[in-house]
Amino acid sequence: MRPAPPRVGPSRFRLRPSGLARLPRIAPGMRIGLYGGSFNPAHAGHRHVSLMALRRLGLDRIWWIVTPGNPLKNLGELSSMAARVVEAGKVAAHPRIDITAFEETIGARYTVDTLAYLKRRYPGVRFVWIMGADNLAGFHRWRGWRSIAQMMPIAVIDRPGWTLKGMHSRSATALQARRIPENEARVLPSLTPPAWTFLHGPRSTLSSTEIRRMRRTSPLEGR
Repeated sequence: MRPAPPRVGPSRFRLRPSGLARLPRIAPGMRIGLYGGSFNPAHAGHRHVSLMALRRLGLDRIWWIVTPGNPLKNLGELSSMAARVVEAGKVAAHPRIDITAFEETIGARYTVDTLAYLKRRYPGVRFVWIMGADNLAGFHRWRGWRSIAQMMPIAVIDRPGWTLKGMHSRSATALQARRIPENEARVLPSLTPPAWTFLHGPRSTLSSTEIRRMRRTSPLEGR
């Protein structure tokens, strides 16, 4: 989801007064994939990743966690939270994909805080963190990345141009001994972390950055 700027102090996350967020349907024992990002905008590539994770990991549901923003990206092009949530719902269009923006409600700034909140609130749920190979390549720059790996299993989805960069990254090397074969991916939600797998398969070339560029340059823009 959101990497932190390098060389920062420990997170001092505190819930906002309204921090008991309303979350999608959940029950003990459920296997839920957590897929975070700005979704600016959501696109068919996000849906492709989600359907692959649902199938290959044997998940009950996937949550798209629409984040307030990534501190390492230009927030000037960030659409409103409400607009991104509405568009994400239209793109997902699947009974097992839930859209949530609870990070804004609880005041979480970093992924490590978000996951800690969920683990505390729902200790009986089998969460899996889902990210693309591009995020794996820079995972070592996320605040508390080792804590994230200790909190819940991780499924990495291959992305065009990032296979080797992701697999040879600092974090992948550090966690190599805890990687399981992708043909055993269905057991991942039940494993004690750290545990992770790398899922290959059909890859989407869609990019939120490219979609925004196309929208800016479209001759229909503003009509």
